[in-house]
Amino acid sequence: MKDSVLILSGGMDSTTMLYDKQERIALAITFDYGSKHNAREIPFAKMHCQRLGIKHIVIPLDFMTQYFKSSLLQGGEEIPEGHYADENMRSTVVPFRNGIMLSIAVGIAESNGLKYVMMANHSGDHTIYPDCTPQFVEAFNNAAMAGTFVKVALCSPYTNMTKGEIAKRGKELGIDYSETWSCYKGNERHCGRCGTCVERREALAEAGIEDPTIYED
Repeated sequence: MKDSVLILSGGMDSTTMLYDKQERIALAITFDYGSKHNAREIPFAKMHCQRLGIKHIVIPLDFMTQYFKSSLLQGGEEIPEGHYADENMRSTVVPFRNGIMLSIAVGIAESNGLKYVMMANHSGDHTIYPDCTPQFVEAFNNAAMAGTFVKVALCSPYTNMTKGEIAKRGKELGIDYSETWSCYKGNERHCGRCGTCVERREALAEAGIEDPTIYED
């Protein structure tokens, strides 16, 4: 049954998938790509994998902060505040981030005799992140299968789900979302105002979960 690699950030969505698909996950990978909130996410990713007995590795992608432009990265401009639907949120896009991470995960999957790479993108990402859309998922899946001997496939079961629906699944699984991190600013507390904080609040409310998050405001 252990046939998959999961890309695990330590946020709500990938943590839900970790618990949801734990019987299939042989290895979880967290990428330290120099985002302002990596230091907040990574300990949660590690903790959940230890709890479930799933092997976890952290892979550094230092080059992104040197050569890529995004407000999400260390040294970038200030993280904007507002909803993901707002135009200013486009500054948080890290160019082709998922494509790069998925490519590495596919290579690791094939090296370990695993057939699937899992990612926890969802429909709320489609508005702003081009490498989270159904079109991207289909194209990358085709490329991964064509480019590997074992035909590694991309598994993204949350693609057409809302973050609220994912949170509902997490509620069924008994996940404590205080043990996840969302805020892009990476401060001691969630800011409550950036796009991912706004989305986190909305998703927990939609799922009927009392928000356990400590916000700055």
